[in-house]
Amino acid sequence: MEATATQNYSPGLEGVIAGVSQVSQVNPELDSLIYRGYDIRDLAKYASYEEVAYLLLHQDLPNASQLAAFKQDIYSEREVPEAIIQAIRSLPKESNYMDVLRSSVSLLAHFDPQAQSLAHEANVAKATRLIAKIPTLIAASYRIFQGKEPVKPDKSMSMAENFFYMLNGQKPDEYVTKVFDTTLILYAEHGFNASTFSAIVTASTLSDLHSAVVSAIGTLKGSLHGGANEAAMYMLQEIGTPENAESWILDALQTKKKIMGFGHRVYKKGDTRAPILKAMGESLCQRLGDTKWQSIADKVEAVMLREKNIFPNVDFPTSYIYYMMGLPIPLYTPIFAASRVAGWAAHVIEQLDNNRLIRPKSLYEGPGHRPFKPIEQR
Repeated sequence: MEATATQNYSPGLEGVIAGVSQVSQVNPELDSLIYRGYDIRDLAKYASYEEVAYLLLHQDLPNASQLAAFKQDIYSEREVPEAIIQAIRSLPKESNYMDVLRSSVSLLAHFDPQAQSLAHEANVAKATRLIAKIPTLIAASYRIFQGKEPVKPDKSMSMAENFFYMLNGQKPDEYVTKVFDTTLILYAEHGFNASTFSAIVTASTLSDLHSAVVSAIGTLKGSLHGGANEAAMYMLQEIGTPENAESWILDALQTKKKIMGFGHRVYKKGDTRAPILKAMGESLCQRLGDTKWQSIADKVEAVMLREKNIFPNVDFPTSYIYYMMGLPIPLYTPIFAASRVAGWAAHVIEQLDNNRLIRPKSLYEGPGHRPFKPIEQR
């Protein structure tokens, strides 16, 4: 075993710089998250998801005419081929929605005229189409598995409005739209996280954008990356009432049970995004006249801070915000993917524009040289 290799090894690649990027910066010491130079708090307050997606793909915020053209590009590309809808109908109704999304995005590549092109402009165009079509795939698969017909996308609605419309046939009110749009902005990008890195690795082989996004979806499915918002809501449901929260958490800590929606590999002083959504969640619950889940969440947060000095991450407030909006819990992680595809694509495009194959070394700890024995001697 080489000493230099041992010194350079970091389990889980923690702290390892694996590339150079201009897409985003996560700075836990300064409590900041920046998308191409813009503070996430400003983007959450003033921008729309469509503006943020444009920023990630085109490197700056759009002016009015650029935004109008980008929205038109997205809104006109929302429908998916009927063959893919039929493929979804053929799947077992108990299928995991992330598995369905992974397969559906893979199928989309067969219908994209630029699927095999690695040119910058083609990748931006494909990314725009994926941003448009992934919400349609999610809503259609859910309705099909519930025994309902898909609702065709509306070409006049924003992404946030249209998703609710495709899911239940009704346009959400203005505040629900704003809160949901904010969650999409906050989930859109987060540096070299696991799913983004898997997409970059795939792209570095000179594979195509769809393949890279399929890799990312498969990575996001894992419970140590995506799924935390789903698990956090199931935890809140299990706690049941604000009065049960403290004893439930103390018991869980004593038995070494993982508290979902808390802690982060990068953030140690609290996730920059969580306070934004916590404030919006409080307002949403008050507007809807039901503060039960917010009250449970507040108790859980207080106990975790007191006992472990651990802060909630973005998935914790998202869990009950989505629940209060009436979004089905199994769709929380697919919605994450619908937002994050903009960030995945931005990194894939950046990788392909200045590509180098990603091929790290491993530290071998297996047996040393062993002489080969003929089979009759084994």
